[in-house]
Amino acid sequence: MTYQDILNAADLYDADLTGGTLAVHTPIDAARIAQLKTHTADDVSTMIATGVEAFRAWRLVPAPRRGELVRLLAEELRAEKENLGRLVTLECGKILQEGLGEVQEMIDICDFAVGLSRQLYGLTIASERPGHFMRETWHPMGVCGVITAFNFPVAPWCWNAALALVCGDPVIWKPSEKTPLCALATLKIFEKTLAKFGDAPNGLLQVVVGERDAGEALAASRDVAIISATGSTRMGNAVGVKVAERFGRCILELGGNNAMIVAPSADLEMALRAIVFSAVGTAGQRCTSLRRLIVHEEIYAQLIPRLVSAYEGLPLGDPLADGVLVGPLIDAPAFERMQGALEQVRADGGTVHGGARALADRYPEASYANPAIAEMPAQTDIVRQETFAPILYVMKYREWAEAMALHNGVPQGLSSCIFSTDLREAEDFLSAVGSDCGLANVNIGPSGAEIGGAFGGEKDTGGGRESGSDAWKGYMRRQTNTINYSRELPLAQGIKFDI
Repeated sequence: MTYQDILNAADLYDADLTGGTLAVHTPIDAARIAQLKTHTADDVSTMIATGVEAFRAWRLVPAPRRGELVRLLAEELRAEKENLGRLVTLECGKILQEGLGEVQEMIDICDFAVGLSRQLYGLTIASERPGHFMRETWHPMGVCGVITAFNFPVAPWCWNAALALVCGDPVIWKPSEKTPLCALATLKIFEKTLAKFGDAPNGLLQVVVGERDAGEALAASRDVAIISATGSTRMGNAVGVKVAERFGRCILELGGNNAMIVAPSADLEMALRAIVFSAVGTAGQRCTSLRRLIVHEEIYAQLIPRLVSAYEGLPLGDPLADGVLVGPLIDAPAFERMQGALEQVRADGGTVHGGARALADRYPEASYANPAIAEMPAQTDIVRQETFAPILYVMKYREWAEAMALHNGVPQGLSSCIFSTDLREAEDFLSAVGSDCGLANVNIGPSGAEIGGAFGGEKDTGGGRESGSDAWKGYMRRQTNTINYSRELPLAQGIKFDI
């Protein structure tokens, strides 16, 4: 298929793709595939006002009926999985299997949200006063702004939108300026869903095309009740401050500097497979990518040469082609940051395997790089930073306490894992004194989280939670009710106040 075929299959045509100033390039060969019109500040204000009107109507729709809209969305996504998955690959450069997997995540969270629409449970609470009872109820919150990053151009939107919609909140989506086409294609799918649903208010989903100023406008508006932002810690700092200034609600999913501890008792065959996928999947451009490998000194010499050999055999190339496991970095600045990090590794006394530019003769304008392994003498400053590229920093440990100190000794706290068959080590890793991350795994890698659990992390990762478990509470407001069904008016805490 040509690039034009992929775009047309996703229901994107010249009228959608031309006439503006925002150039969109595919990382496959850096070709320009669109020149989009962007929205002005006035456009964003109009969208917010439309969202507020939509909220006034949508919050009155029973939650199970709202769930029906999301059920229909899942049906449309199933029908369009191949087309949207290819567009994801074209626009952000991940291999096709990962593009299809990202759309499957959208389907999965929609299925979860449909069931959730009948389970927005509150509580009945015992009252200390006779003739009284208390309860806790949950109500729709308002317009939800969703800001997404280039590396997962559709799934994080759906983690938020599927929950927000069943909770009664309209959504305004600001995709990355590097991957807006996936958002526009998803909007078309949503519009088909609305046509089948029949009676939804206008403005349940709107897409803002623009750069940083568009996201800032959403973050600053008091009419946007919730901002869910996925991206760098720097971006999260800017958004979080803006939202906090107006006492809005923020759900932040920011950087990860995820580690794996490989203990002496580990199944090395399993560990090796997990390391490779976790570290090089999406060309190292996942927030949950494996970035630090902490290996016990007894097995270091056994594992690392095998890992280097596996890296040397990785098939690199066009992510739309069969058999390719590693596609390109998103753009030239990403490649330059990778090379700068590797230069620092060498300056710190580390040994680098791989990492050089690849396929420059075939794709001279694109940014392909061989994944790199960096054997480090210590956890230096460059290791403690998140470089969004396929660099795996490897360090040795001797004692368990040393491994945990290395593991937790970074500013980020998203995902983590241990490979061990020692029950004590595994349980200690999952305990209050173990991993300080929002996600902690045993005998699987740090990436590829399922939608059933709440997704998010601590420290510089922002503290937000999306997707499964009770993450839905982030899109609703809690209300505590006290009902007096007696003829008396007793006060709490036994206070006497006679008049």
